[in-house]
Amino acid sequence: MPDDALRAIQDRLEIEELLYRYAEMVDHREWGQMDRIFALEATIDYTSSGGVAGPFRETLAWLDRALESWPLNLHVVSNVLVEIDGDRASSRCYFHSPMGKNVSEGGQFVITNSGRYLDELIRTADGWRIVARVCEQTIMQGSLPEGYEIPS
Repeated sequence: MPDDALRAIQDRLEIEELLYRYAEMVDHREWGQMDRIFALEATIDYTSSGGVAGPFRETLAWLDRALESWPLNLHVVSNVLVEIDGDRASSRCYFHSPMGKNVSEGGQFVITNSGRYLDELIRTADGWRIVARVCEQTIMQGSLPEGYEIPS
């Protein structure tokens, strides 16, 4: 197999792992991992889910506040498509993200958000990093609890 074909496979695997690493970071609130996922100039747009858009550190700080009421998370990322052009790439993937909390009556209160992540990536000296992410939430199963407001 030619070196460029091997490089393309390696790039795709590294980008897929980056998408999975994001899901793990969010689910486990491992915010210290963000620099392994995002480029320093990266932006994130969560407006389709009632969130904010802007520099990645600020939007992840918002996400941390938004998830305070939802301590149970389980992101699933699938249907990953990657297009590579030298040191730049774009990817699309589906996400399915149940969010829950234990309730006093026993059991759990769960809502699920699903949609796509649209990413632009760059190759850095430390590997691939997301430089722009747009979350396109298309489905929300369940309803937010009465009186709950998404933080600003």
